Amino acid sequence: MILKAIAHILNSIDHIYSILKTVGAWTFIKSRNYIKPVAKKADIGSKRLISLAPDIWVQWITQQSHLQVQDILNTEFQWIDRESDVLLKVYSPEIGEFLLLNELQLRYNQRMPQRLRAYTALAEERYNLKVYPVLINILPQGTKQTIPNRYESEILGITAHQDYQVINLWEVDVNLVFEQKISTLLPFVPILKGGNSENNLRLAVTELRKDEQLKDLEPLLSFFASFVLDIPLIQQIMRWDMTVLRESPWYEEILKEGLQQGEERGLQRGLQQGLQQGLQQGEQQGESVLILRQLTKRFGEIDFSMREKIQKLPTTELEILGESLLDFSQLQDLIDWLAVH
Repeated sequence: MILKAIAHILNSIDHIYSILKTVGAWTFIKSRNYIKPVAKKADIGSKRLISLAPDIWVQWITQQSHLQVQDILNTEFQWIDRESDVLLKVYSPEIGEFLLLNELQLRYNQRMPQRLRAYTALAEERYNLKVYPVLINILPQGTKQTIPNRYESEILGITAHQDYQVINLWEVDVNLVFEQKISTLLPFVPILKGGNSENNLRLAVTELRKDEQLKDLEPLLSFFASFVLDIPLIQQIMRWDMTVLRESPWYEEILKEGLQQGEERGLQRGLQQGLQQGLQQGEQQGESVLILRQLTKRFGEIDFSMREKIQKLPTTELEILGESLLDFSQLQDLIDWLAVH
């Protein structure tokens, strides 16, 4: 069952595979105060999601309503190329141009503070602009864990540190998505705070289907809905055609996590089954040994074929034999009993 479940998950993930291919394959048409993304082909990666409404995204992240996104920049630094990074060039009337570094993670990784420090320094050095780093965690850890918003290290009295903003999507109120029209977050509606309901899923599907640019995000929405809602319900409401995650920033993490959970559950179940089976076998063997001793004491050495048959009897039959042998007066009684059991 565990292997079948994993296979089902992997088959489901395959639909999101073809859509996530083109991270960064976007050109931008500037029209007055907004930037309209033009996709070369289907994509539901981090850059695609943020590029749907970059100004709204940045304003929500920073809570600064006057910010405008000028461009989505290349994050291919020397030795580093991470598709989960989205680097935005932002303009503020008060402070001028700066960079907003978005790091979207399926789940928090303990190395993220160090990575954010490295990415921030590389981006600042390459573009010669100040950087505002943000870590967005999509799903919570299995156990409660404090997620730091600062990297710090010290050696021989010299310290280095990097602050960054942390946003945990499971702490974001689902109503904000619909009220502020944050289209980037629509695929994540089911896992947001208060979002795990049929009504919210239907609202998210409706919003996606209103806009041609958003329709191909439906598989991603159905994928995250599967974390909190029953799959038959999801299939009833929307497309369950999810064969597309293989090249997403989160595919390897999802795959690794699914396999690990499957192994752990399989091992646990195997240990439980093994223990139960061992106890049953031990009980049966102990019962057969006791009965054979009693029979040998009463009738002498028992024929090998009869011994073998007795040893193969289930525990319930051995218990019946243990009661019946009290009435046996000769070996033939045992032979007759075995003939009908």
